[in-house]
Amino acid sequence: MGLGRRLRTGLALAGDSVDVLRDHPNLLWFPACAGAGGVAFFALALGAGFGLLPLAALADAPAALLYGALAVGYFGASFVVVLFTAGLMCATRDVLEGREPSVRGGLAAAWEHKRTLFAWALVSTLVGLVVRALEESDTLGGVVAGVLLSASWAVVTYFVVPVAVFEGEDIRGVFGRSVDIVRDTWGESLGAEFGLGFVHAILFLAVLAVAALAFAVLGSVGAAAVVGLPLAVVAFVVAATLNGVAKVALYEYATTGEPPNYFENVDFAVGGERTRQSGLGGRLRGGI
Repeated sequence: MGLGRRLRTGLALAGDSVDVLRDHPNLLWFPACAGAGGVAFFALALGAGFGLLPLAALADAPAALLYGALAVGYFGASFVVVLFTAGLMCATRDVLEGREPSVRGGLAAAWEHKRTLFAWALVSTLVGLVVRALEESDTLGGVVAGVLLSASWAVVTYFVVPVAVFEGEDIRGVFGRSVDIVRDTWGESLGAEFGLGFVHAILFLAVLAVAALAFAVLGSVGAAAVVGLPLAVVAFVVAATLNGVAKVALYEYATTGEPPNYFENVDFAVGGERTRQSGLGGRLRGGI
């Protein structure tokens, strides 16, 4: 499968994901609530830490309390985001299987796997902190190591959430299973990332253009921010929803060997026989 064909596959995936979102706009609630819930949880944890500072000062440990509050807020916010992301994927699967999706139903399905999702949120947050520390280090070797770790981690964990919620794998099994699926669909996954990246770029360039127009007309940075920031939030929510939808479509193809509903026109051409074998193996490991 050549590069041009992969890119066309990615654009087709992105276009069909837009069709899913157009027909089921309630899917947008998942990333919107994930962002709002994550920020709220972090703010509450940090606020609690500041509120307890006077008591901590008596014990001569205010710094430790603040670090603890930051850790609780960071991990808690990460879990909220992971939970709603899993809910989006469960709701998307409902769409692809011909059922009407709902926020309540998606979250209920995701909550059944709360232990694995919490463990995944914890692991991914810790790895993210390590990557950030490496990328902000003063040595070139540290920066390069951070970039390589970030890229390889993104590839290895690409299908972790769908594996957790659709196959019931625990935290020990999700990584190997995700790697199996990535290996069998690497061409489609690469194409999907390009296609979705192209759509995302259009969204954010449109937001930038509107903000620039507001600045040109009103001559105020504040006015441009008032116009642009809400649109940027909307663009982020749309982009996150499209990512989730496309990932579920790729997962469904990888585990069944057939394009799912809405994605029949996508030319999935890499690893057809290997994909079906991988899907069978995953169902056996998942106890299906």
